[in-house]
Amino acid sequence: MLPEVLGNFGGLRLDAAVVSCTGSHYLLTPEGDRALCAELSERVGAPVRSAALAILDTARAVGAERLVLVSPYEPWLTELSHAYWESAGLTVDRIVKVRAGARFSPYDVTTEELVAQVREAELPEDATLLFTGTGMFTFDALAELGRDGGRTLLTSNLASAWWARDTLGFPADGPDAHPLLRRLAEKTGGRDGARGPAAVAVP
Repeated sequence: MLPEVLGNFGGLRLDAAVVSCTGSHYLLTPEGDRALCAELSERVGAPVRSAALAILDTARAVGAERLVLVSPYEPWLTELSHAYWESAGLTVDRIVKVRAGARFSPYDVTTEELVAQVREAELPEDATLLFTGTGMFTFDALAELGRDGGRTLLTSNLASAWWARDTLGFPADGPDAHPLLRRLAEKTGGRDGARGPAAVAVP
């Protein structure tokens, strides 16, 4: 299905694409994920990354070897995520299970709930936090949590944007970049490059 979706942009020439779904890619394992994205890249004629691989790229760029997983998902999906990161060589030190009220529902978690539950976890100041999945609204929460100290804050969408900009030569610390990207660029060293054309996120 993904090759067909990526091939349906008509005359729009893609220079990069991100598959913005993590859950299905956890099932592939990192090796299977890389193989699929390599196949898609060859068929499309442009770099293709899954959101999960974009997270791995970004984690390596910031030098992260250990993660705190912040997950709003049902336990079975959280465990799949946990296994994926461990298989990729990252150590998951802790899992913060985020609830919307009394249940797991990523699309219903409010900014206030997310910020409160992360702060209640009393995480180390040097921790790298990965807010897993693409369905939880995180921009406002990360802006608020960023005031707490120097923790590295990663999300699927933020890592995807970082990878796409880096691949296309748009500096993550450029004046048009979101403040969260500029904050991340401080950790990665932000690479400058020539401006490139279009990238797309494929759900």
